Amino acid sequence: MSGNAYRVEQLTMAHLGDVAEIERCCFADEPWSESSLAVLCRESGVGFAAVEPDGRVTAYVGMTYAAGEGSITNVATHPDFRCGGRAEAVLRALLLFAREHCPEGVYLEVRPSNAAALRLYHRLNFSEVGRRKNFYRHPTEDALILRY
Repeated sequence: MSGNAYRVEQLTMAHLGDVAEIERCCFADEPWSESSLAVLCRESGVGFAAVEPDGRVTAYVGMTYAAGEGSITNVATHPDFRCGGRAEAVLRALLLFAREHCPEGVYLEVRPSNAAALRLYHRLNFSEVGRRKNFYRHPTEDALILRY
């Protein structure tokens, strides 16, 4: 799916060990466990992974969906592989999937202080539709609600 060394694949149970490791690196205070991440490989859940030639997952995105709407759970890239286009590649794959499965839209929450993520989401045509007060902890911060 990409001209880079990595390829984008739909998330499977075989990817979840690497995805859980990315969670621990990126969300140390509240990472999703491997068993929690399994929801992304079941009916009403989907994810996409950037997979290196050696089979290692270096970025992923996950979404749950129902009633025509999707909710992006997390977008994360292993710190050693940031700024290489992986997050954008997996998000683009997810949004292609969402066109068919989520006609009412796709939503996500993001910290207002996460400038890099906001640039990416705006580049992919997400728009701000609301705010959740004190949504995040460590540190406490509102969440912007974005819709695609």
